[in-house]
Formats: sequence, C-alpha cells, structure tokens
Amino acid sequence: MFPKRIWALPSKDTVYLTFDDGPIPEITPWVLDILKQYGAKATFFCIGDNIEKHPEIFKRIISEGHKTGNHTYHHLNGWKTTTEAYIDTVERCEEVMISNKYEVVSEVVQNKKITEIIEKNFRPPYGKISSRQAKILHKKNFRIIMWSLLSYDYDASVSEEKCLQNVLNHIQPGSIVVFHDSLKASRNLRHTLPKVLDYISEKEWQCSTV
Repeated sequence: MFPKRIWALPSKDTVYLTFDDGPIPEITPWVLDILKQYGAKATFFCIGDNIEKHPEIFKRIISEGHKTGNHTYHHLNGWKTTTEAYIDTVERCEEVMISNKYEVVSEVVQNKKITEIIEKNFRPPYGKISSRQAKILHKKNFRIIMWSLLSYDYDASVSEEKCLQNVLNHIQPGSIVVFHDSLKASRNLRHTLPKVLDYISEKEWQCSTV
C-alpha cells in the first residue's frame, strides 16, 4: 500500500509519537513540558499559519531536540484541492519552517544533527493526498510520514478513557502514533499522553523522532 509512504518504522524497542496541527499556546507548551519530564522525543507536524502566529513555540520544539514536519500552510485536504494549490501550500509552509529554523540554527547545531535543519518531512492533513501530489513531493525530496496508530484524540465523541485504550491496546515497537496539539484534542490529550508515556516507560521502550 503506497510503498513510498512511511507507515511504521521497524524497531525492537522504539515508538514514534507524533503531534499534528500545532503549534498553539493553549496545548503545545504543555506537550513539550510532559515530553521533557519523561525524556521523550517526538515529531511535530506543524501548520504554517500557526508557526507564523507562534514562532517562539516552534523554535522551542526544535531547541528541545524534537523533529518538525510540514502539515501544509492551511491544513488542506489533498483530495479536495488542485495539485498546483496543494503543492503551493506545502511549499509555503516549508518556507516558513526554514526561516524560523535558521533563526535558531546556532543553538540547534550545538546539540543536534544539522539534518534537522534541512530534512523535509511531510504529513498530509486527514491523511488525504493524491498519487500525483505525492509523486511531486517525493521528487522535491519530502518524506511522506503516515501512521500505524491513530488515537482519535480530536474526536469529541471519544471519551478520555477510550482515547487512552485506543493507544494502549495497539502500541508496539515501531508504531507511529498520531496525537494532535490542537484545541479540540486538548481534553483527551491531557488525559492520555502522560499515561501512554508511563506505559512506554514500564515497557522500557524509547520515544524517538521519525
């Protein structure tokens, strides 16, 4: 299934937590605080418009050793967007990301590989991207990161405990797990994330970036 898209990363003892739709001040700093408590690293797929509104949070993500990825500038659905418009919104987001990354490059290179500054990771909003759009992005050297486990933290009909069980019942080494640092996911995320990190610690697994 879509072999050029990354759905999981084979590993014996590592899981990959990812956070979509930020950065925003209401929840992203809390996520960063929790990750720091557990010594966990994660990947944040950021919306370009949010980066421009909250550049200090985006820079904090990088300076604390996490990885960032492109989630388009306005969270567009690839199935409902022309290829030209879709590529434009990805490239616009990438420009915003790069300009902000280089502002902290002097700090980052002291404790992090320079590849974070140039690596191009992309996750399509809603997971919806056409084959043509994906092909063009691959030619532009984007890694398209999908997922193997969706928490459904954003769904108001999903209870806090159900969200937690969605993750605990299926997480395993190599899993790419999707959370959201967004307002609508906040209730479930605040309940679920610390407990998931407790579980990962009990299993003696590592949390790393994709």
